[in-house]
Amino acid sequence: MDTPESLLQTLSLERLEVNLFRGNSPKLGPPRIFGGQVIGQSLLAAYETVEDRVCHSLHCYFIRPGDPSIPIVFDVDRSRDGGTFTTRRVVAIQRGKQIFNLAASFQAPEEGFEHQAALPNVPGPDDLADESELQKKMLQDAPEEVRKLMSRPRPIEIRAVEPEDPKAPGSAWWFRARSPLGEDAHMHQVVLAYASDMNMLSTAMRPHRVHWNTPGLQSASLDHAMWFHKPSNFNEWHLYHQDSPSASGGRGFVRGSIYDRSGVLVASVAQEGLVRMRK
Repeated sequence: MDTPESLLQTLSLERLEVNLFRGNSPKLGPPRIFGGQVIGQSLLAAYETVEDRVCHSLHCYFIRPGDPSIPIVFDVDRSRDGGTFTTRRVVAIQRGKQIFNLAASFQAPEEGFEHQAALPNVPGPDDLADESELQKKMLQDAPEEVRKLMSRPRPIEIRAVEPEDPKAPGSAWWFRARSPLGEDAHMHQVVLAYASDMNMLSTAMRPHRVHWNTPGLQSASLDHAMWFHKPSNFNEWHLYHQDSPSASGGRGFVRGSIYDRSGVLVASVAQEGLVRMRK
């Protein structure tokens, strides 16, 4: 039986110079680089230049499709080291061209006001089926190449709350890393950033009764933003609740909230992507 891709190995970087790093993609992955991978690797590259501070937000743009057959070079610009905040900009490069860029802000620990939105009332993960079991049913009539790609063991375990309800106004599922991530809190944040890109545009498609495999549909992430509110242990279950308040101009907009199992809101996410039917 195949084993899931090792995220720690996938996201690992080789330092080439003081602010220059090289990363690779899994050999048996999709035909283009998964957006969450380059988000996670870029955040990790930024962390390699930051001491004693934690990322509280990141904003990024997907510029060109990434080629998983060749390495990615990550160029980190040390924009500012301030008294409380540190800012970094990371450019991901393949064949001499930008495929992605990220700006991230890091903060020294600080106390302040606290409030948060409540955890949605949904079934817990123990009462739900694993996504891999549901996919086996969905892929029965899919082409062999698609079935092979989508049925490969994944590093993130997912249990959807409403997997077959296209009328639902939003999406919600529990997810966590399948393999141990260790004790490094920064790495848990990096892997959470990786996983935050999963299924985002699918939520913008739900009101229109289309999905990634609908003939003629074209979709791609355009930008992605994330705010980290609290530390998290991503080896434990987290709820990802999403909604799509708007779609227009061939683009869909999606918001997401990520809670740990105790109900703490650990991160918020927003993404806009291309969602259109080819003529």
